[in-house]
Amino acid sequence: MPDPRYRQIAADLRRRIESGEWSDGERRLPPEPALEEEYGASRNTIREAVKWLTTRGLVSTQPGRGTFVNEKIRPFITTLSADQATGLGGGEGVAFTREAELQFMVPVTTEPEVGIQRAKGDTAQGLRVPEGESLVFRHQKRFIDTRPYSLQTSFYPMSLVQRGAMDLLNADNIERGTVAYLRETLGIKQAGYRDVIRVRPPDATETAFFNLPEDGSVAILETLRTAYDSGGLPFRLTMSVFPADRNHFAINVGDVPDEVVSPDSTG
Repeated sequence: MPDPRYRQIAADLRRRIESGEWSDGERRLPPEPALEEEYGASRNTIREAVKWLTTRGLVSTQPGRGTFVNEKIRPFITTLSADQATGLGGGEGVAFTREAELQFMVPVTTEPEVGIQRAKGDTAQGLRVPEGESLVFRHQKRFIDTRPYSLQTSFYPMSLVQRGAMDLLNADNIERGTVAYLRETLGIKQAGYRDVIRVRPPDATETAFFNLPEDGSVAILETLRTAYDSGGLPFRLTMSVFPADRNHFAINVGDVPDEVVSPDSTG
């Protein structure tokens, strides 16, 4: 049984997109009337074909402007499992920089925005503190080859500052990482962490920052990482936001070859 007409048109448009027909200039597909005439199809059929392309991330429709071919973005792979050499979780601090360099990409992390806010919802539950209790937050924007790839915010109980971890309040990068800093300063050793991954639509701020289609066709992957000390108590909650069009994730379990974990190790 032949494919429906809209699928046939969508397949041909996809072929033309992948051949680079609209790779230069504005990357704009012909307007609907032109496609109707070219394919001898109704407006509804053309719209169904474009919808099929949209759900597969090939095009985006901008109200009042038209439909545009999405730029191909090189994906960045974040390893969520702990690094075998250091035991640290992937995707954070120095691990983010290391993974980017292994993939021959240029990472940039902004200086942290630091502040104090009240615990509520996920932060209260993750850190096991009463709602309304003060938390320190450290928020950073992260770029790969000048393109925004992720947002990350870590939350810490104010009690850590009161015990002497004053650098958490400084709007500077902690070069050795907060895990090492808290171990050296307070003797808190990260014994493990738990990741929860959620998929949701982007909000307005995320749509603007990542330059995502306004129709919400690109989802957001959000990870909530809770770090635990040797006594099983949570001392850090890190929320990371990744647009799905440019981020992939890996989890290594057991004995994984070095050339897979660290692609540069073969050279």
